[in-house]
Amino acid sequence: MAKQSKALRAAYEKIDTEKAYPLKEAVKMMIDLKSVTFDATAELHMNLGIDPKHADQQVRTTISLPHGTGKIVRIAVFCEDDKIKAAKAAGAIEAGDESLIEKVAKGWSDFDVAVATPGMMKSMAKIARVLGPKGLMPNPKAGTVSPDVEKTVKELVGGRIEFRNDKAGIIHTIFGKTSFGEASLLENLQTLITAIQNAKPAGAKGTYIKSASINCTMGPGISISVGD
Repeated sequence: MAKQSKALRAAYEKIDTEKAYPLKEAVKMMIDLKSVTFDATAELHMNLGIDPKHADQQVRTTISLPHGTGKIVRIAVFCEDDKIKAAKAAGAIEAGDESLIEKVAKGWSDFDVAVATPGMMKSMAKIARVLGPKGLMPNPKAGTVSPDVEKTVKELVGGRIEFRNDKAGIIHTIFGKTSFGEASLLENLQTLITAIQNAKPAGAKGTYIKSASINCTMGPGISISVGD
């Protein structure tokens, strides 16, 4: 286990680690216990009662947070020539057809999200081995394969995020910046939790949400009361 900093140890002394706090109280505490000087990112970690080995127990969906994430998202769009201009105008840092695929094949990957039209997916097979391991391959389930790339890019720039469980059945995601303030962070968090609850897979039995906590960058984890 990594050694805790003095500031983190002091923060944990102000938390009852045996208690699951109401959301409003937890968000206020998270902001109050911030120890970094920069605008910290608010994070949610949720341990789910699922078996990730089974396809019918995967949790993966997208959601647009009311107040965005505060994160600058670099978007690359793989689309037909007549949609390139609109994609860039919507906020994509790069857009193109076969030429962009070749650029990625040669090593370029300075983007956070890849969006593609259905018509480009066949051609993108040649860079699937490049994008796949990095989690960048466009996927219909993630909402990143769409004929309307302009709309998709605008949603992503505005704060749409994807969340999915990892191999241990845990979701790690973000819900804003501490500079948003308590009210906006609380609304974002409530929206996110509701989305995760609604995404409960049909194959999941028993307790769905086993535990959950929030924290800001380099801050202490605060258990929250969510319900199943």
